[in-house]
Amino acid sequence: MAINKELLDILACPKCKNELKLTQKENGLICEKCKKVYPIKEDIPILLIEEAIDLDKFEQDGES
Repeated sequence: MAINKELLDILACPKCKNELKLTQKENGLICEKCKKVYPIKEDIPILLIEEAIDLDKFEQDGES
C-alpha cells in the first residue's frame, strides 16, 4: 500500500521543514536539503530525526 498523496503533501522534514519526496521503491521519504531518508515501516512514515538514514548510505544499500 502506497502512502496517501494527501498525507505526503502535508508532511515536512522534522529537522529543516523542507518538503519530503517518496523514494522510488516507496520505502522512505527523502529530504533533499538535509540529504536524509526517513523510513516507512508498515505503511507508517517514521519522522524521527534519530531514525533518519543518510541519503548516500540509503542509495549504497540499494534501498532507493
